[in-house]
Amino acid sequence: MIKKILIVVDSINIEDSSGSKANVALINNLHQAGFEILVYHYTRKDIQLQHINTFSIPEIKSSLNYVLSRFFRIVNRNLKINFAPFFEKKLGFSFTFFNDVKSIGQALKKQSFNPDLILTLSKGASFRPHYAVLKLPQYHNKWMAYVHDPFPFHYYPRPYNWVEPSFEKKEIFFRAVSEKAKYSAFPSELLKEWMSSYFPEFKKTGIVIPHQNSKYEVQNISFPTYFDPSKFNLLHAGNLMKERSPEGLIKGFKVFLDKNSEAKNDARLILLGNAEDHVEMLDSFTKDLAELYVHNGNKPFDEVYNLQKNVSVNIILESKSEISPFLPAKFPHCLEANKTILSLAPYYSETRRLLGHEYEFWAEVDEVEKIASLIEKMYQLWKQNPNNLLLNRNDLDQYVSVDYLRDTINKL
Repeated sequence: MIKKILIVVDSINIEDSSGSKANVALINNLHQAGFEILVYHYTRKDIQLQHINTFSIPEIKSSLNYVLSRFFRIVNRNLKINFAPFFEKKLGFSFTFFNDVKSIGQALKKQSFNPDLILTLSKGASFRPHYAVLKLPQYHNKWMAYVHDPFPFHYYPRPYNWVEPSFEKKEIFFRAVSEKAKYSAFPSELLKEWMSSYFPEFKKTGIVIPHQNSKYEVQNISFPTYFDPSKFNLLHAGNLMKERSPEGLIKGFKVFLDKNSEAKNDARLILLGNAEDHVEMLDSFTKDLAELYVHNGNKPFDEVYNLQKNVSVNIILESKSEISPFLPAKFPHCLEANKTILSLAPYYSETRRLLGHEYEFWAEVDEVEKIASLIEKMYQLWKQNPNNLLLNRNDLDQYVSVDYLRDTINKL
């Protein structure tokens, strides 16, 4: 029976990415589930998790990879010549990546925790902990490789279409992960199926561990000046990448206002998060739409989490695609907020699968008229009684809970 878990993770800084927030929530819930936890992290900051033993992995600064990574960084900065694509095509990864992996591996060789399970967590496209444990065969029979997103990048569904110069080497790396790890874990059922279509071993070893609902105490409960809790507020919090355009949402909101002029006194659409790829379009809307607030950049987690719990509607916006196998890291936060979720996602998406095909407040991201109609219906419900917009999905609360996580691990 699994009692002791060693977690190897890129970062436990919840302010640096949604991936780190999801990782910390999972770590906290594993602790709450009663497992003895030791966390080896490469955040390179002194960050402590309450009641959990953590070890900050030091960076090796005496290796050839370290020297080469710094040398080419200076060359790139001063001469504006980027050698990274050339070396990554030959080697598969950057010199920095290899030095980080060696740093993690050396630290793991020295640990004496003797766990029953070794769980590797990563963020973005790094998968450094996975590469490090792959190089330590003595751990493979205890290893669970958590795959948070498709990898390599060219395995993302359209409209994501980035092919890296080192894609062949990355395929070899991830095939080895799929074959060597005793267990694999995915945040969504659709992602497990998606990755198994490329690496069949994942179908045999894979389980689903959704992003977790870890209780978080807000430190600052005051509201920012742009937020009025008495209004009908719709919030999208999160990065708006190039492939995640909010144009259909904003147009739908505008159509709703045009059809319901009285709502201009009540309704607010708030977009928080990096939106560099949509600046021109957003600027054109904010000039004429006083009911729209856009912040292009990051906000403190405290502030966003507090808003999610106090708005009328939380929005989960995904790309225009045939399928979205991702489970957004903010999905558990939206469940915790217990407010209606406006899901703008493909027909085949993990968010829609979980909410259920009978869930009313769903549309494709570019269905302007339908989005306007859904907002109107939510507004009318809100006017009758704001409590009409409570989500009340105990089944999903249970799905992202400590109890469900404990049962999943104990079945291994």
